Amino acid sequence: MLPDQWIIALIGGAAFVLMLSNRLRPDAVAWLVAVALGVLGIVPAERVFEGFSSAAVITIIGISILAHGLHRTGATRWLSTALERLSRGGEAGMVAAVMSAAALLSLVMNNIAAAAVILPSAAEAIRRQKLAPSRIMLPLALGTELGGMATLLTTGNLIVSAALVAAGAQGYGLLDFVAIGGPITVVGIGFVALIGRRLLPRRDVLMPMPSEEPTALSEAYALAERLNALRVRADSPLAYASLAQSGIGSRFGMSILAVVRRGRLIHAPAPDLQLRPDDVLLAVGRRERAEQATALGLALEETHAFARALRESAASWVEVMLAPRSRAVGQTLRQLRFRARFGATVVAIWHGGRSVRTDLADIPLEFGDTMLVYGSARALALLQSDADFLVLRASRPEDRFSRRRALLAAGIVAFALGAAALNVVSVPLAMMGGALALVLARCLTLEEVYRAVEWRAVFLIAGMWPLASALVQSGLADAVGRAVVSALAQGGAMSVGAGLLVTTALLGQIISGQVSAVVLAPIAIGAANALGVDPRALAMFVAVGSSITFLTPAAHPVNAFVMGPGNYTAADYPRIGLPLTVLVIGLAVPLIGLSSRLL
Repeated sequence: MLPDQWIIALIGGAAFVLMLSNRLRPDAVAWLVAVALGVLGIVPAERVFEGFSSAAVITIIGISILAHGLHRTGATRWLSTALERLSRGGEAGMVAAVMSAAALLSLVMNNIAAAAVILPSAAEAIRRQKLAPSRIMLPLALGTELGGMATLLTTGNLIVSAALVAAGAQGYGLLDFVAIGGPITVVGIGFVALIGRRLLPRRDVLMPMPSEEPTALSEAYALAERLNALRVRADSPLAYASLAQSGIGSRFGMSILAVVRRGRLIHAPAPDLQLRPDDVLLAVGRRERAEQATALGLALEETHAFARALRESAASWVEVMLAPRSRAVGQTLRQLRFRARFGATVVAIWHGGRSVRTDLADIPLEFGDTMLVYGSARALALLQSDADFLVLRASRPEDRFSRRRALLAAGIVAFALGAAALNVVSVPLAMMGGALALVLARCLTLEEVYRAVEWRAVFLIAGMWPLASALVQSGLADAVGRAVVSALAQGGAMSVGAGLLVTTALLGQIISGQVSAVVLAPIAIGAANALGVDPRALAMFVAVGSSITFLTPAAHPVNAFVMGPGNYTAADYPRIGLPLTVLVIGLAVPLIGLSSRLL
């Protein structure tokens, strides 16, 4: 190889190792790759960051805004309402309804955003039908990934299309994936609903509806064994001290649910609440921690009557997750000032596959954690309106909802997609035009627009763009492509395509489908040039393979997103993901061959 090719190969290999090691996030690695290629002179300085203006990046920005507009205005509520009506056919019917809704939404929005829209309605339907969430939540994630195969607007498909354009070939249109992804989605949903769901464990995580089975709440999060009632004695040094000064939370790691004063419950008491003699603190934490607190002049009381009062009070219990792109990731409840902001108490966190009920204020929150929150209707309304959190319950009729704005947003999105599908304007222009229309129609503010953009995907694609370009321009992609062709030459183009599909799918389980698309798209184009076939045909194998991310939680963020609500372990994913992967590959190879006329 030429010197430049060696440098490109080393940079690409180093990026691959960094992503495997999880020492840096993929978007940070991509950024590092772009800078390294520019500093070493492999890519001209003026072209290092041209990926930020690429069609793929502009389309992702536009579709992120359109999707947020649908969600913010409540236009997706109609789909959630339909889901509740359609999901009354038992477990199989629920899986089919949830996956179908998720697949439909993933046609027009990011997969994880689609899951976030569906999940609250799915959670409520699961509770009402008393189904095991572990049999529903992963199928929900799989539905978004299957549906994403049928549209250009999936990140992996956009990356491959951009690679084709960079290599001088024609990119894909909005509807080019329907003939392949559509049948795969239908068959995949049928398989999971009828067979695949039976391969998943039956575990309960989601708490019941508060109005239906209050006693099951303590069972779900094992609260009964951690609820303590601490009465403030008249001689206690805590009498007339504020709750913050008492140190009950900071010193003993307990969460104060309420203070009982003269028979009245004070829910989620403020840190500056002054304690009085005979006040009873209802605290969640280990029994031994409560016993230690008695040294401060507190007396342990029987909890049965107080637990019943909590269940019968006007306050509510809800489960809350971190929303996509939440700023709370990596922060603790103490850093977030959660109680002060919302006037609600986090009683337990489903973290690392178990319910944690002590020292909650100092646990760094992770994507997929589920929090059990106790608070008033006002507090929960504040939570529901905050973009950093996702309340796992369906929206109520009394929630703020403008039918006019929802219809307007839906119309704008439909018009933008129609213009792109009919080639009236280019896909990036249609998406950004639709996003602008949402702002001008006051469906979104500019602040909401900037918050909606999937910046991780933007930096991942833009950062890896110079590497993909260097692979093509240096001839390294053609060289690797010829090697692939040589290894699989006996089977012709179809054999090469199948090899690329399997390689992309396997690589995607480790470093995500988006990154595998960036790495293998130029190689597919090089292999097509060596075989003398249309590069769009072999690139399609890579595009579809990048969406086959069913085997691990790390393969796609949406897999991690449902890990907490479904109470999954990493071992649960291949139980259903492996047979689904084999099925999808078996369908994809002949479908791509027929659509691209390789068969």
